[in-house]
Amino acid sequence: MKAVIQRVYRSSVTVEGKIVASIGEGLLVLVGIEDADNDEDISWLSGKIVNLRIFNDANGVMNESVLDKQGDIILVSQFTLHAATKKGNRPSYIKASKPEVAIPMYEKMIAQLTRDLGKPIGTGVFGADMKVELLNDGPVTIVIDTKNRE
Repeated sequence: MKAVIQRVYRSSVTVEGKIVASIGEGLLVLVGIEDADNDEDISWLSGKIVNLRIFNDANGVMNESVLDKQGDIILVSQFTLHAATKKGNRPSYIKASKPEVAIPMYEKMIAQLTRDLGKPIGTGVFGADMKVELLNDGPVTIVIDTKNRE
């Protein structure tokens, strides 16, 4: 799984003119799923997301997590995170899972993040044409690949 985690002042997802998720302070997480992903990737990534110390403490030092801040999370599935751009100018998405694999994994990720955060998270709509808005805080943007746990 690949994830782009953005610390936000606010974020929302709109589908067909209707806001389907909206948060204040928290994280907007874009996640890309590939066939090699499994439940261990979900558990590890979710734990990493909720515990990342990327929010400022009282001294202005990034030392608090979304849990510490009692912030919110929006999770949006984004197959384009698996774009292969080595050859030519048209990205290939061959590594991105097809919906029959990706949807159950996305739903498991939603459930795991909800458990780890201790409250429901916001989500996009899988496969929909979404408009994602955010006011990035910092900006702070972290990229994580569960296959390359650095």
